[in-house]
Amino acid sequence: MAKQSSTPRLTKKHIARQERETRQSRIITAVAVTGIVVVLFLLGYGYLKLNVLQLREPVAEVNGDVITTGQWQERVRLERVRQLNLYQTYSFYQQNFGMDTSQQLQEIEFTLGSPALLGQQVLDMMIDERIILQEAEKRGITVSADEVEKSIQEAYGFFPNGTPSPTITPTDVSYPTLSAEQLTVYPSTATPTAAPTSTVAPTSTPDLSVTPTATFTAAPPTPTFVPELATATATPFTIDGFNTQYEKTVVNLKAYDISEETLRSLYEFQLIREKLLKDITAGTPHTEEQVWARHILLDNEANAKAALFLINQGVDFAKVAKEFSKDTGSGPNGGDLGWFGKGSMVAEFEQAAFSQNIGEVGDIVRSQFGYHIIQVLDKQDLPIIDSTYQQNLETAFSDWLTKARETATLTTFDAWKDRVPTGPAVLNTPIPE
Repeated sequence: MAKQSSTPRLTKKHIARQERETRQSRIITAVAVTGIVVVLFLLGYGYLKLNVLQLREPVAEVNGDVITTGQWQERVRLERVRQLNLYQTYSFYQQNFGMDTSQQLQEIEFTLGSPALLGQQVLDMMIDERIILQEAEKRGITVSADEVEKSIQEAYGFFPNGTPSPTITPTDVSYPTLSAEQLTVYPSTATPTAAPTSTVAPTSTPDLSVTPTATFTAAPPTPTFVPELATATATPFTIDGFNTQYEKTVVNLKAYDISEETLRSLYEFQLIREKLLKDITAGTPHTEEQVWARHILLDNEANAKAALFLINQGVDFAKVAKEFSKDTGSGPNGGDLGWFGKGSMVAEFEQAAFSQNIGEVGDIVRSQFGYHIIQVLDKQDLPIIDSTYQQNLETAFSDWLTKARETATLTTFDAWKDRVPTGPAVLNTPIPE
């Protein structure tokens, strides 16, 4: 009798079920693998988007020149480092020297706590920089690598050829002597004020017409702060000392994702800005029209009319000023204000003084300080003192930049508002002692 096989015989039903289970297993595996691939793709794309693609997206375009998110974010972090470094410095002064720096500390805290404000400030600064760089390129203005290196070395107090001595000397301003006509108007042996000062009238009273009102545009701060984490006390005067301090700066900034390339670009920009400023302001005059005048300040129109009547009747101007002027600075000196240029006085006073003829006693002029009787003693084009001249250069450059920005093709993208870095919040290294 034949022995039966122990292997079960598969029926068509069993075979069909096995095939169905195999297909289901393959489908499940494929779905799982696809899911994993999709998740990995999304994670990879998210990383790529955040760390590569987004960094290349523009936050602004200036005449077709793109400012990328990455460039802008790096500069925001750099500004935060600068603000934090200032905060440590002011805290050090307050704690060790008893200086009241609370206002400065509060301002820094507000800036660091306002990401949108800080981001806008940095973006505006970078837009101005691009306009300046574009204009410099048009004019063929460049700087060499050696110039940049020299600028960095000097910023750290390293001068290979020795520490330079100051070469700026005060402008020699020679004021004209009194003419025969002026001696008739002003029969005095006294000479006019030797040189104009920031406070035209020598008075401590703050509410007089001669207190200068700034009608000019103040020179803007340097648009780019070059961060220096080198010590403020130990000055490296050797090449090794300089290299050590500079490398410390590079390492410290790298910890905040700020590259050495960005650091050096700021020094380069500052050099280009200086050259462009010199080129744009080349025609700025070294002289300006100035007026030598005296005045009488009264607190109401009735008193002013009475004083003017006395002068018209032949009473000496200086005598009336000494007796009735409310300007405690110029009054005792016969109302003499000395020489002053435009922008030194309030608008009403300045307009009258510069429009009057020499020797003329003008009509009563009203300003925020009271009622004035003005007599012009002389008018001359006189040399400008060096500090005023430098101020004029910065003002002229600032005016040019404002106009250039108004005519630029400028586009900003609001996406930056959601991308403002909020770090660093603290510095990794303590402030050097």
